[in-house]
Amino acid sequence: MTALFRLLYVFYRVSSRIRYWAKRRFTRTGRALLAVLLLTAMMGVDTDTTVAYQAFALVACLLVVAAGFVWFFRARFAASRLLPRFGTAGQPLRYSVELTNLNSRIQSGLTLFADLADPRPSFADWKAVQLAEQKTARSFRMSQRFGARPFKRVAAGETLIPALPPGKCVTMQAELTPLQRGLLRFEGLTVARPDPLGLFHSFQRIQLSQSVLILPKRYPLPAIALPGVSKHQEGGVALASSVGQSDEFVALRDYRHGDPMRHIHWRSWAKVGKPVVKEFEDEFFVRHALVLDTFTEHPRSEVFEEAVSVAASFACTIPTQESLLDLLFIGTQSYCFTAGRGLAYGDQMLEVLASVRACCDRPFTDLEHLVMDHLDSVSGCVCVLLAWDEPRREFVRKLLLLGLPVLVFVVTPSGDNRELEPGPLRDHPASFRVLQAGRIQEGLAKLK
Repeated sequence: MTALFRLLYVFYRVSSRIRYWAKRRFTRTGRALLAVLLLTAMMGVDTDTTVAYQAFALVACLLVVAAGFVWFFRARFAASRLLPRFGTAGQPLRYSVELTNLNSRIQSGLTLFADLADPRPSFADWKAVQLAEQKTARSFRMSQRFGARPFKRVAAGETLIPALPPGKCVTMQAELTPLQRGLLRFEGLTVARPDPLGLFHSFQRIQLSQSVLILPKRYPLPAIALPGVSKHQEGGVALASSVGQSDEFVALRDYRHGDPMRHIHWRSWAKVGKPVVKEFEDEFFVRHALVLDTFTEHPRSEVFEEAVSVAASFACTIPTQESLLDLLFIGTQSYCFTAGRGLAYGDQMLEVLASVRACCDRPFTDLEHLVMDHLDSVSGCVCVLLAWDEPRREFVRKLLLLGLPVLVFVVTPSGDNRELEPGPLRDHPASFRVLQAGRIQEGLAKLK
């Protein structure tokens, strides 16, 4: 079986490389003629009964002549690229490119391509995805999502370059659409010029390495009352930066970003000429735990990606309220990230979620132990789960036995309309929601 997978992997590498090369090297007209070439090649095998071989010869000559003009493109260019700090999966990423003509002649009819790092996976990653797909499909077939076009990171087109006089530069707006979260690496730029027949591109490549972090897709959440009440937090102001409330005044200190307006001491501000706030002895505030389930046999499943998007949606919403948020998940190790006023902000938590990977080699009980260790200071718990099996039902049952308010989301595959097994909170729509991949927004819109 391993030998068969290696053979299929080699076929995938070669075929994907050919597709990528043909899509860039040939213009749209050139690709149409390439299709005609292949069709006439199949039809013109028998030269005695068909004249398709004549069309094959004509088209082949046109493509060979067009490809010969590659050797006549010797232009030189300099370029710079201005990328945004972040992008979002599924949303267009716009950036500007400044291109300078270093030649003594005007350059026109040019096209610009973005050169990205090779997105094709290693054999181990590719095999893991294929095996996971076979378990789901219960038959041997290459993954429809990752077999023909595996791990595709972006949908990118070409950018037309206006006429460039000698020594002049032009600034253009380019665009591509990231399809997956994570770090998107740019290796350079390619300036392309079609041959006089308009069939084949000549290339001049410019090395320009940069990267941009692609954040998870987020869904707008309605105004909801999350579970939990204010609890005393050890560490007080040092931990929470005066997010909560206290009745016992201790001292004055300089204003820090995120301090509530009601804590400002106006008389002291007027006296010293800068914002001053009141500091209190004990802090009582709401602190939520956002539990992300990363345990799945499919390392790049649609369900897992949607679960990350749901967690990202809450990560953007909760820290804007008068509360803190602890993101808990298992990766190569146990992770706990806290966001809220005075600590980290929503963007920083999204950066963490952009790099979350599925956990395929550890038991779900590791996540249970991580959450139980943080329950003393937590007011409520939001759980985003990938299934509703016995270990996960037992986990929710333990949280309820400890008296912790819980909001549970179970993400299911698209098209899967099977009823989930009975369990804790299963019959309480206000605390338990089933979100189907592809219809996440519809499910979240029903929250109250």
